Amino acid sequence: MEVVTLSRKFQIVIPSRIRKKLALKPGQKVRVLLYNNRIELIPVRPIDQARGFLKGIDTTIERENDRL
Repeated sequence: MEVVTLSRKFQIVIPSRIRKKLALKPGQKVRVLLYNNRIELIPVRPIDQARGFLKGIDTTIERENDRL
């Protein structure tokens, strides 16, 4: 777990290990979410990066008899 310091201007620096793992770039947008009394930062990705992210998942499901 990383610890960061909040500056007087309420800014933080995301540690380099995390920036590299998430492939964050300068100027990239990050969504800020307040969730259960904590802050979550979620990188905003272009929609074209979503193409193929579900490739290979198992889409077979059991259906009820009255369903197609």
